[in-house]
Amino acid sequence: MAKKEGIRKLFDNIASDYDRLNHILSLNIDKVWRRKAVRQIADESYAMKVLDVACGTGDFTIEIARKVASGSEVTGVDISEGMMAVGRDKIRKAGVSAQLCAADCEALPYEDNSFDRISAGFGVRNFEHIDIGLGEMFRVLKKDGKLVILELSVPSNPVIRWCYKLYFLKILPAVGGLVSGDRGAYEYLPASVLRFPPPEQFIQMMRTAGFATVEHTPLTFGICRMYVGKKSSL
Repeated sequence: MAKKEGIRKLFDNIASDYDRLNHILSLNIDKVWRRKAVRQIADESYAMKVLDVACGTGDFTIEIARKVASGSEVTGVDISEGMMAVGRDKIRKAGVSAQLCAADCEALPYEDNSFDRISAGFGVRNFEHIDIGLGEMFRVLKKDGKLVILELSVPSNPVIRWCYKLYFLKILPAVGGLVSGDRGAYEYLPASVLRFPPPEQFIQMMRTAGFATVEHTPLTFGICRMYVGKKSSL
């Protein structure tokens, strides 16, 4: 089975429990990280077009829709219909203006230079080909536009890294598997973080994709990292 199809099935299977487990297992710190990222995205007072890539159940999409200027268009895309079904219900209950659409993040169905801002929260590590996904986001981003990525990471401090790996590799799969009935999914999630390129390599991948400047901010001892790439106006 291709990785992409495997990822689709994995997230479809855990969609109903994903939000509850995600917030419990992250101790709700993920909400703090998203708020920091949203400030980078909703940083202008004029209406913008925003694309939330690998939107999942729409947490990032909803927070962006709440903060962008009136008249903005916010669209989330994902390959998992199960996750987006949960997300559409959350959008309706939140009363925000946003839409979720099925799309392959490595073949985005949008024209060049379509969006003022692009976000990706904890989803880039699930791309089958990260370089292609970054290239697609660069392609559909407008000149002077900004890409904001949140991604989990392995802390550099050895003591924090030891605790992190104990939690991620032992506790998270056990609790996630017990609640969701799919331990394999919660073994995949930490493994995907460990396989993700280290910051220096990922920054270079963003530059290779075309981003003129890339800024990197470690959050909560480097458990999460925020990458901001800007597309030149030239």
